[in-house]
Amino acid sequence: MNTRTSPTRTARTPVQLAALLVGAVFLLVGILGFIPGITTDYDTMEFASHDSRAELLGIFQVSILHNLVHLAFGVAGLALSRSASGARTYLLAGGAIYLVLWLYGLLVGHDSDANFVPLNTADDWLHFVLGIGMIALGALLTRRPATSRRM
Repeated sequence: MNTRTSPTRTARTPVQLAALLVGAVFLLVGILGFIPGITTDYDTMEFASHDSRAELLGIFQVSILHNLVHLAFGVAGLALSRSASGARTYLLAGGAIYLVLWLYGLLVGHDSDANFVPLNTADDWLHFVLGIGMIALGALLTRRPATSRRM
């Protein structure tokens, strides 16, 4: 009979759960980007170039670099979800990065050599939604409740 007791685990906060979920989704997307069939025109995938014609789900233009970035964001989300402050930082900073990617995609021509990620219009608007969503989760899930003042 084992008399050891396992240490009690504290429940994850809502912001930690959000970061964990977002990180898991990024990991899944990064993996799916390397699966032929789920990624159309897989044989045209480049490492980092606007010439990559591979598209995740036939919609989002991807490259090996693009998929690796998704995997890295996923690993970061899982790692940083271990603490509330790490989860908040992941969501806020990650959201800001995705908003920068959205602006980059809007400003750089999709056929430009500067579009090395690569990005298409669907990617641009997904990055906008991700950026706003991640920032909203990081901010709203860590809000402090308003305190009432007595006069």
